[in-house]
Amino acid sequence: MPATRRAANTLAATACAALLLTGCTEPPPAPEPGAKAQGGPAGQPGPAPRELPASHIPGLGPDFRSRIPDATLQALVVTGETSDTNVATAVLHERTAGGPWRSVAGPWPAHNGVRGWTDDHYAGDLRTPIGVYGLGDAGGRSPDPGTRLPYDEDEEFVASGTGFLGEPLEGSFDYVVAIDYNRVSGTSPLDKERPLGPEKGNGLWVHVDHEGPTQGCVSLAEDQMRELLRALDPAKRPVIVMGPASELRK
Repeated sequence: MPATRRAANTLAATACAALLLTGCTEPPPAPEPGAKAQGGPAGQPGPAPRELPASHIPGLGPDFRSRIPDATLQALVVTGETSDTNVATAVLHERTAGGPWRSVAGPWPAHNGVRGWTDDHYAGDLRTPIGVYGLGDAGGRSPDPGTRLPYDEDEEFVASGTGFLGEPLEGSFDYVVAIDYNRVSGTSPLDKERPLGPEKGNGLWVHVDHEGPTQGCVSLAEDQMRELLRALDPAKRPVIVMGPASELRK
């Protein structure tokens, strides 16, 4: 790539980071030695959605089941193979009040942080925090696709430069759902207030996949992001349950 083009990409990525200060918009630092960007397109269609009645969500042990609030009727479960992998699988589950869980969308291929997962997330660790978090606010550069969540259409949802595999990041924030980690729920995903402080990381979203690992967010193919946005219902108190399979089974 010509030097001028590299410089332009670097300036664009830096400007974007300064504007948003979000976990997935900072210029990607080099992974630590030995960390492998596994990549692979996350936009390939998965198997057809299937109904799976179950008293509990498959793959979740008693610890993680207990973390899901009683009032929650929707759960997006994102499962990584190991604590160091950056490709994952996402399935949306629903239940009626007091009824069994069933899968209603997915499995979808997904990406997470380039270094995998962590139960002690901090800014710049390039890992996705393990846990159960609310999904109550959405937005993006593109118009509202028909979600029931509050949706902030804004030109500030910009991703520039390239990712860890050299893939373009443009369009990654056309649709986003804010993950309620170190943020104030009920605000735009662009809101910059960080209750735990900036050192604990910020700006974690579910956003459009760019066919490579993220800096800490979870990404899904664009069509699947639209499907997710249309499915999520604030009346069902949706959450995301995410982490490596070994942790989720606890």
